[in-house]
Amino acid sequence: MVQKTNIQVWDVILSGNKVIIITTRNFLPEMGGMQILMSDIAKHLSKHSKVKVFAEDIKNAHEFDKNQKYEIQRIKGFKFIRKFRKANQIQDYFNQNKNISALISDHWKSIEKLSKNICQSVPTICLIHGKEINHPNGSPLNIRMKNSLSKTKYIIANSEFTKNLAIEKGIQEEKIKIINPGTDNIDEDCDESAALEIYNNANPKIITVCRLEKRKGLEQTLLALKNFEARYENFRFIIIGDGEEKQNLQKQVENLNLNKNIIFLSEASLKLKNSLIKTADFFIMPSIQVGKSIEGFGISFLEAAKYGTPSIGGKAGGAADIIKHNETGLLCDGEKYDEIYNCLINIMENNKFESMGDKAKKFSEEFFWDKQIKKYLDLIQI
Repeated sequence: MVQKTNIQVWDVILSGNKVIIITTRNFLPEMGGMQILMSDIAKHLSKHSKVKVFAEDIKNAHEFDKNQKYEIQRIKGFKFIRKFRKANQIQDYFNQNKNISALISDHWKSIEKLSKNICQSVPTICLIHGKEINHPNGSPLNIRMKNSLSKTKYIIANSEFTKNLAIEKGIQEEKIKIINPGTDNIDEDCDESAALEIYNNANPKIITVCRLEKRKGLEQTLLALKNFEARYENFRFIIIGDGEEKQNLQKQVENLNLNKNIIFLSEASLKLKNSLIKTADFFIMPSIQVGKSIEGFGISFLEAAKYGTPSIGGKAGGAADIIKHNETGLLCDGEKYDEIYNCLINIMENNKFESMGDKAKKFSEEFFWDKQIKKYLDLIQI
């Protein structure tokens, strides 16, 4: 007798349910905030309905896909033709299946090539995040974006900031709903001793996890930390991430003579990353706007908060949805290193980071996926 796999058993359990289609340019195992978000949405929706994902093909995708409790169809080929190929495959799926309950898209470009008839045959939901909609009104990209989003029933903004930006860019306000990104409950698989060894008895222990680009505000943060060193010479700042600004930041660290205080980790296992976040005194990423690029929400702040680690974030963008100023962390103008410095001193006074961390952890519970996914289900009305 052939034994059924867990995935096959799950399919039998959900065989009577309708299917939710997800079309996305961003999906695990490719790493990034959007990739994690879309994969989390698929995972948590699959607890309530059958889910089929149309995603880009990447290295090691097969190993990841076979372990999921939902179906993933990978789109192969050159980047330019993938969007057409994906649209054709989704069209074929709709033609062959009448049990589709909703279509969810990660980006307006993911539904741009889909027909209006397809999108309006079921509730179509598109997520927006900030950078991808921040085009001048009347520009070709702005017009393409609005035409694409006109095919949707709902538009999901990841923060109050993103909603207001969308309205400013001409997107229909009545369609916009705010659903912040979610997070899973704490992963208890941490190795605090390994993390503490890296921090090496530092006071305080500071961390950031991000792609190293100008909008993260790290250049001004390093200047603020140079002044901070005069009062806290044993601080240690762990920077986890990679990106185009890495070499510039490393050179700046050398010029500021902060090599003994600052450690760059291009990669870290999930276990080590979570351990470093959990044992840190606070997280810092005072984001700024660079051209059209701006932080729509800042899921890293949420990841830190659930471990009881408060954050210093930037006023630009949507950080205020997760950082409550003077409660769960601090907000400042990331363009001004003196404001960052004042936040550093403020959060250290009487170990204020401890009480802020407790409040941040409590606040993060509002973002757990069991609550956030219900907001999607309410829109889909399964």
